[in-house]
Amino acid sequence: MRKLMIAAVATFAVAGLAACENAAEKEAGAQADAIEAAANVEATQLENAADAAPTDAAENALNAQADAVQETADEQADAVEAAAGNRDGGMTTANTPN
Repeated sequence: MRKLMIAAVATFAVAGLAACENAAEKEAGAQADAIEAAANVEATQLENAADAAPTDAAENALNAQADAVQETADEQADAVEAAAGNRDGGMTTANTPN
């Protein structure tokens, strides 16, 4: 019974948060997800190439490149979401301007 109550509360909390998003934030979220998905594909390809690399140096370089691709994508995705969150002046987001 207790687990069911916790699950119900969690469901309502998530639904409440989703209702706070405006259309621009939802679109930005989808765009950010697409950026990250494309980066994951590219990073996976680089990691697969690293696994097949003939030397340790080549493997390390490819793995570093894969990490850089994902880090750059995370930064781009965060920027897209932050820009959408500030369209309302930051009134409904954690990044409210000072």
